[in-house]
Amino acid sequence: MHLMTSIEIRSEDPKVEMAWFCDLCNGDYEYLGVPDPKLRSSFEHCADIIRLADRLGFQNILLPSSYQVGQDTLAFAAAASQFTTNISLLTAIRCGEIHPPMLARTLSTLDHMLKGRLNINIISSDLPGTVRDSKERYQISKEVIEILRQSWTRDQIDFEGKFYKFKLDSDPVKSYQTNGGPLLYFGGISEDARQLCAEYCDVFLMWPETEERLSETMADLSRRAALAKRKIDFGLRIHVIVRDTEEEAREATRKLMSKLDLQRAEEIKHRALDSNSAGVQRQDELRKNAGSDLFIEPYIWSGIGLARSGCGSAIVGTPEQVLEKINRYIKMGIRAFILSGYPLIDECKIFAEKVLPHIQTVSLPRAQGRIPSIEPVTPLTTGVRK
Repeated sequence: MHLMTSIEIRSEDPKVEMAWFCDLCNGDYEYLGVPDPKLRSSFEHCADIIRLADRLGFQNILLPSSYQVGQDTLAFAAAASQFTTNISLLTAIRCGEIHPPMLARTLSTLDHMLKGRLNINIISSDLPGTVRDSKERYQISKEVIEILRQSWTRDQIDFEGKFYKFKLDSDPVKSYQTNGGPLLYFGGISEDARQLCAEYCDVFLMWPETEERLSETMADLSRRAALAKRKIDFGLRIHVIVRDTEEEAREATRKLMSKLDLQRAEEIKHRALDSNSAGVQRQDELRKNAGSDLFIEPYIWSGIGLARSGCGSAIVGTPEQVLEKINRYIKMGIRAFILSGYPLIDECKIFAEKVLPHIQTVSLPRAQGRIPSIEPVTPLTTGVRK
């Protein structure tokens, strides 16, 4: 396998969106699973993260949503609109949580406050204290998305579904972005989730898996979108650990895990509402079949999934190795990356200094009328010691 001896920039590489992650859900650590008062999810800490990502040149930042351990996402986004300059806010919403016309008004208000720097992460999950059938949840999400779209693009909201029925003037909820409203990002690999994204959303977000599995998922979503006469982009939510040498990067994984209590880790993981989702279970399966060092393929380390729901793996390596892996993902057709690392501020600085300047970046526009090409990429087979 060819390893770059110095970081290379190729003019033919497409521009991609590089995003960071903001810890609204109390999950920032120096040692995985060990709470640190200095890293607690306070407004001040999260504001520092987002200011840093804005200053260092990231195009987007994910503001996640949770109940048990989180700050309110929409309230935080409103505050962040007043102290950010260039970065877009990828703001998570749980469909069904807020009366849809009022949600449309809230998001439109945010869009105006941000002068169009608003993207939406659609979440279709049970609301705190409730349990719904999966098909019902996704039907609610479809109806909410359709109401949002109508409110942003039509003179009137005229909708009749299983859960909602409205006929309202849309003037009070017109978005700042006049080309269809904010971009909709969505993640989920169940049958209902894939179909919802193919029909209604703009960017399909994936969690870390092997290149082969990611390629299969992308091909499936592209086919579904084409059948719906639509085209979507693809994104990857993944952690990063970047160090000057490969041994230093691997030592960072060992340090991160060095104080982990597995029983406590399970408790932390399952406090999240998505801890039993199909996507988490697929990542758990890959980790169980990995070697003792928990690498599921070269450069992809799955140890974080022991104590974290959602994204459970990291790209681990030197700046050259991390860039090589990101470039492989780009060749596969991935156009958006949502990154994080522990602690969030420290790893953000490292990545921004050592890797980000060597990636051609751009904020994703609305769906550009293309189906991302899925080129066959030969899986990496060396570089990881089992």
